[in-house]
Amino acid sequence: MTVKTHLKLVILHLLILPCFIHRCKSLCRFSSENLRDGEIKGMFVFGSSLVDNGNNNFLDTEAKADYLPYGIDFPNGSSGRFTNGKNVVDLLGEQLKLPSLIPPFMDPATKGSRIVEGVNHASGSAGILDDTGSVAGNATSMNQQIKNFEEVTLPDLEAQLGCKSNESLPNYIFVIGIGGNDYVFNYFLRKTFLIVGLERFTSYLISSLSKQLENLYNLGARKFVLTTIYPIGSSPMVNLNQPNCSACSQALNAAASVYNIHLKSLVEDIKSQMPGSNFVVVNTYDVVKDIIDNPASKGNTIPSSCFIM
Repeated sequence: MTVKTHLKLVILHLLILPCFIHRCKSLCRFSSENLRDGEIKGMFVFGSSLVDNGNNNFLDTEAKADYLPYGIDFPNGSSGRFTNGKNVVDLLGEQLKLPSLIPPFMDPATKGSRIVEGVNHASGSAGILDDTGSVAGNATSMNQQIKNFEEVTLPDLEAQLGCKSNESLPNYIFVIGIGGNDYVFNYFLRKTFLIVGLERFTSYLISSLSKQLENLYNLGARKFVLTTIYPIGSSPMVNLNQPNCSACSQALNAAASVYNIHLKSLVEDIKSQMPGSNFVVVNTYDVVKDIIDNPASKGNTIPSSCFIM
């Protein structure tokens, strides 16, 4: 990912901040410095490689990014982020002026005071569906990520903040970047498309995601950032495994487009069912497509090079 690409993503995420930063009274007594009312206290992150920052380092999976050239521009080298430097979540955290990078859940050191600014539960190759990530090994599915959040992270957070989660969680952003692997590893690789149509499969995905969002809402989440699926048919992984299959790329990108339409409809429908919630959908599809279609204008002078994953 180039510097200009990073800057574009930063600018993109700056646009979502006014949607969330508003005055609110909290009954929480923070164990560290008490932040001003209305400030975002931190982030809880769920999803796949787009937002994973090292969880897969601790899992038995082939989907790892703890070796070069991953992390070549990261301060401490390869960290498990599926990019050369900081990822989208890191950049958003900087704009929110959070004091540190959000730690990965699977790191044994992620406990106590380290979780006050949030925890990253994302896992590379994971999907909305439980079995999606199994093609690469032991990925943590979205359902399991939420379970880990409920059973491990929340009790620890309540102990640190001295209040119930429903009092504190409205001051956190919940970032969710997932869905692409359900098409790449599940619908197409396993040839589910031979027995289930694209619209039906997508409807099932969206229905499953809706239940997951509802679970997070019931736990106390109120501020959500959802990412659309980027052009998965143009990803380095697909180009490497199917170098001469333009139809493959087109089918994957078409699936991503269908999902993105359904995702936006879901958000419109679900808001009325979740009083007090706030949703922002980040259009990563168009951002990445623009980078692919106009690489030179984004500072990329290497033809057919990789892009954000």
